[in-house]
Amino acid sequence: MIRIGCAGWTLPVPVQAAFPPGPSHLQRYAQVFPACEINSSFHRPHQPATWARWAEAVPADFGFCAKLPRTITHERRLQDCGALLSTFLAQSAGLGDKLHCLLVQLPPSLAFDQAVAARFFGLLRDHHAGGIAVEPRHASWFEPSVDGWMAGLRLARVLADPVRHEAGRAPGGWPGLVYLRLHGTPRMYYSAYPSELLQALARRLLLAQAGGAQVWCIFDNTAGQAAAGNALELQRLVQTYGG
Repeated sequence: MIRIGCAGWTLPVPVQAAFPPGPSHLQRYAQVFPACEINSSFHRPHQPATWARWAEAVPADFGFCAKLPRTITHERRLQDCGALLSTFLAQSAGLGDKLHCLLVQLPPSLAFDQAVAARFFGLLRDHHAGGIAVEPRHASWFEPSVDGWMAGLRLARVLADPVRHEAGRAPGGWPGLVYLRLHGTPRMYYSAYPSELLQALARRLLLAQAGGAQVWCIFDNTAGQAAAGNALELQRLVQTYGG
């Protein structure tokens, strides 16, 4: 399955007619899209019961990706955060088997330090056997040697748009997971993607799927309410081109 979705499940008024009726936006969203990225966990903790309620609202084959808290990635910068990580994993465990992936977004100033990264991601991998998508933003994370190191821990390097570094134009790290995060270009979080780009993207996702990868494509251009519309169009294109 190519998992196309949004960062969050709010349904803007212009596209609500594309979603079946339901008691909540999440339940309506999950009848159309197979995946969602939970970004709110980056900013604040949620009770285990909240995570469990989200899991109960979606079909059995639905997948969530949960973003690690900023206290871990941006404040502690991956160091001395074992207790924080344990707390987050205990909370998000309420998703059960619908927690398919974890997203680790790193601050632009955080350079690759193999000793620090090995301790943190080794600990994370000890507790989470599923997908781990890493969105680094410092140039040092885009070296071929780092890609090889990430692949050894089954860490996928996110392809994030807008692209910051030339090597970031393609996903990296472990090839078994291809994870795209599209924030909107030229205006981040606001700009919608044109149909021509989505057509090329659909073909690119199908090639990754044919190569055996798990494929996620998340639209985070939510501030301008473009994400859901772009995701709907891309999903239609994938279905069309994929036969």
